[in-house]
Parts: sequence; structure tokens; C-alpha cells
Amino acid sequence: MLICVGGRGWYQEWGKPARALKAGDVVNIPEGVKHWHGAAADSWFGHLAIEVPGENGNTEWCEPIDDVAYNAL
Repeated sequence: MLICVGGRGWYQEWGKPARALKAGDVVNIPEGVKHWHGAAADSWFGHLAIEVPGENGNTEWCEPIDDVAYNAL
């Protein structure tokens, strides 16, 4: 789960459109959903990331988003 506490950012699940984030927005991310999140190009982004443990669950860090995809936002 992501809770945006300040600034502006982006959240995007692979294969879906990016979602703009601002303070107060919450994103529930089910286990196994490949995604990225980070600051907007012209802003800082403060957020809380909360992981709720599940059975046989784990966090997998994937490749960073490339500049072409990020700059297209």
C-alpha cells in the first residue's frame, strides 16, 4: 500500500496507464502486481509504503523504469 503524504508522484502497473498521485491519495497494490512509483519530474514525492505480510509472499525489486517511458508522462 502506498500513502502519498506530500509532493506529486506517479504510480503505474505494467500494461496500464499511469496514475498521478498527490497528498492524501492511497494505492492498494495486491501481491504479485508489477508496478513502479516515484516522483513527478518537477516535484518531490513523500510517501509511506506499507507491506502487509501474506503467506509465501515476498517483495521483488524489478528493473527501473526507462527515461523514455518516464519522460512521456
